[in-house]
Amino acid sequence: MTAAHATPDQARRLLLDTNVYIHLASGSLPIEALALVEHAVAYHSSVCVGELAAGIANADPSHPLWRAMRDHYQAQIAGFPKTRLLTPDAAIWAEASLIAGTLARCQNWQRHQRKEALNDALIFLTAAKAGIPVLTADREDFDLIQQMAPFGRFVYY
Repeated sequence: MTAAHATPDQARRLLLDTNVYIHLASGSLPIEALALVEHAVAYHSSVCVGELAAGIANADPSHPLWRAMRDHYQAQIAGFPKTRLLTPDAAIWAEASLIAGTLARCQNWQRHQRKEALNDALIFLTAAKAGIPVLTADREDFDLIQQMAPFGRFVYY
């Protein structure tokens, strides 16, 4: 567990990246990250809600566990306090698009990586605007994004 430029005070509030919800649901969130989540005021991103919904829609509904997965995420999302659900504004969309496009070109990323970079940049910049670090398992991409937007912070596991 390492903080990438996040102070202990900042880590009391965390915006959870999509991978945190997935690791929590599967029981694979490392114990150190779980402790952070349990002791933080968790903020959520509408971008993560979209990623989770797309994952559910993309999963095979005939799979025996699909309904349980859908119900789990549906209940989790419904429980997000409205005051802690952050949504990117037009300025964040523009900046995130520039960052994602630049990284995709410079890193020679494939099409699917470009979309993931845009979502990550949206999450990162939305959290940065609110003064909250992102908790993520995606150190490499968030590090690249932070190099282009050094005012934001993230904590990785």
